Amino acid sequence: MMLVRNAVVLMLLVTVIAPIVLYTDRIGTFKSASSRNEFIEEVTSFTLSGDAERLNVLPQESSATLKEPIGLVYTDNITKDLQKQEGIEHKSARVLSATTADDGQAQKENPIRQVTDGKIQQMQSGISEKSTVAIENEVRRDGKIHKDRDGNAKVSGRSSSNHVAQNVEVKSEDQSPKTPVIPGKQETAKSGEGQNGQMAMPDARVRQLKDQLIRAKVYLSLPATKNNPHFTRELRQRIKEVQRVLGAASKDSDLPRNSYDRLKAMEQTLAKGNQIQDDCAAIVRKLRAMLHSTEEQLRVHKKQTLFLTQLTAKTLPKGLHCLPLRLTSEYYALNSTQQHFPNQEKLEDPRLFHYALFSDNVLAAAVVVNSTITHAKEPSKHVFHVVTDRLNYAAMRMWFLVNPPGKATIQVQNIEEFTWLNSSYSPVLKQLGSPSMVDYYFRTHRGNSDSNLKYRNPKYLSILNHLRFYLPEIFPKLDKLLFLDDDIVVRKDLTGLWSLNLKGKVNGAVETCGESFHRFDRYLNFSNPLISKNFDPRACGWAYGMNVFDLKEWKRQNITEVYHNWQKLNHDRQLWKLGTLPPGLITFWNRTYPLDRSWHVLGLGYNPNVNQREIERAAVIHYNGNMKPWLEIGIPKYRNYWTKYVDYDHVYLRECNINP
Repeated sequence: MMLVRNAVVLMLLVTVIAPIVLYTDRIGTFKSASSRNEFIEEVTSFTLSGDAERLNVLPQESSATLKEPIGLVYTDNITKDLQKQEGIEHKSARVLSATTADDGQAQKENPIRQVTDGKIQQMQSGISEKSTVAIENEVRRDGKIHKDRDGNAKVSGRSSSNHVAQNVEVKSEDQSPKTPVIPGKQETAKSGEGQNGQMAMPDARVRQLKDQLIRAKVYLSLPATKNNPHFTRELRQRIKEVQRVLGAASKDSDLPRNSYDRLKAMEQTLAKGNQIQDDCAAIVRKLRAMLHSTEEQLRVHKKQTLFLTQLTAKTLPKGLHCLPLRLTSEYYALNSTQQHFPNQEKLEDPRLFHYALFSDNVLAAAVVVNSTITHAKEPSKHVFHVVTDRLNYAAMRMWFLVNPPGKATIQVQNIEEFTWLNSSYSPVLKQLGSPSMVDYYFRTHRGNSDSNLKYRNPKYLSILNHLRFYLPEIFPKLDKLLFLDDDIVVRKDLTGLWSLNLKGKVNGAVETCGESFHRFDRYLNFSNPLISKNFDPRACGWAYGMNVFDLKEWKRQNITEVYHNWQKLNHDRQLWKLGTLPPGLITFWNRTYPLDRSWHVLGLGYNPNVNQREIERAAVIHYNGNMKPWLEIGIPKYRNYWTKYVDYDHVYLRECNINP
């Protein structure tokens, strides 16, 4: 009986306990793999009246279309600044991190699954600090910043740049210095990168220091600062430190090593000043007063600079005044047989290449001739016709007698020998000699004089400047002529200009349409009906300085008479002021053939930003403007193109102390 009872109990145990054991073991096997999935699916939806409904607290998009936010790296020092600026406090211990699909498509997993799974991918090793900074700047605009438990800075959010990595995590450096954030500025001295990944300006820190000085001076003048002696002393000390650091620095590389420390100290002091200032209206008034004062000083300085530049441009340096005197004395010491140039039979040969040069500057004329001959393929076929005034005639002849242009031919003429050029023939000569003209341009009362000081230059009253309108009269036997100004340098052979087909035009010149002030309306008075009815105000101007003239067409179209007629109409200076370009634009209207720009590059006498590539491939470079290369105010980086054709070891130049 006992045996039967024991057997029944054993069977009961097997039939009852064994299924329990087997079931609990199955639960332990599958629970970890399925319970969380079932929980997620249950928590994201519930059934009401047989229909699946979404929880209100969850986003109303389907899990299939949800995309993970992009996780990016950010360094610790920038994190704090951006958190302050955006007012965001991230207290979560984890942050969403993006995963990159192999097929390039967006992830389609449930966002709750992403959080519960805690998928945080690590950045690949070897990324450089510079790349990290670039990523930081890309994320700055719309990324969101978090920190994990280990103090690692992370960013989640959208990024507009395609090149920003999506799976990045970097350990922030505890030893890195914290850069102060200046209002309205981005600290670029450390990172070397600006917003959007662009390189920072080389003078970024210099500008910050200067801005700090302005702010400090504003604070120093305010009543709240004056009532705080301790802060006033501190602010004055910081101003002295920053001024000492700045010195004459124009870019960050000029600053000393302690510049960052001074910038940081000043920023801290200014932060104190910001706290004690309670009168915003006073600050605004002070800034407006400073702005007005600065603008007034700028206006005065500009006016002084213009006046001094014009004065320098028309003042002959001592060396260039000495040179013609020295040459003149030497010339008149020669006997008559030594005062003649060779090859004078070539002067009227139309088959040769003829140049016209009208100048009273011996050294400038020498550079034009030397640079042209240096690049000429057949120097013996080139003929130079130099016309100067009575004062420089002997000096000009002496220079080229002592320094002949190789195998080329040269002629030096005195304008006084042109007996046909008189006031009865030339209207401009009559006008230039009139007392009213001299009084208009050279009256001593500056308040009543013309506001444009450039017209006070004596060259505008020199007939040498107007000889270019009488080329057929000066050279009656020639068919084609190349006119050169004395402030140009020739860099290539010019022979090809004589074979150009001007297509019936008289003047071959390079047009100057690149800038607005080279249009007709900047030279001519279009309020006058004579001008407005005959010319287009937006028409392209062209450059004097290197011009090909077809003298046959000139005579056929009677260009000189056209010039005379317009000069007579401008007797009261109502059509244009003075100079040769305005009457040139009128006289050669629809008679100018545009040359390729590489023949003639302008601007080296006023523009420090002429394209270097254009200069290198130019046939002629022109120092038009006040900053001539033989003056101290000449632009230094262009001077070498001119000085290479001057022999500063020449005895006359050494005696007159003319140096490069």
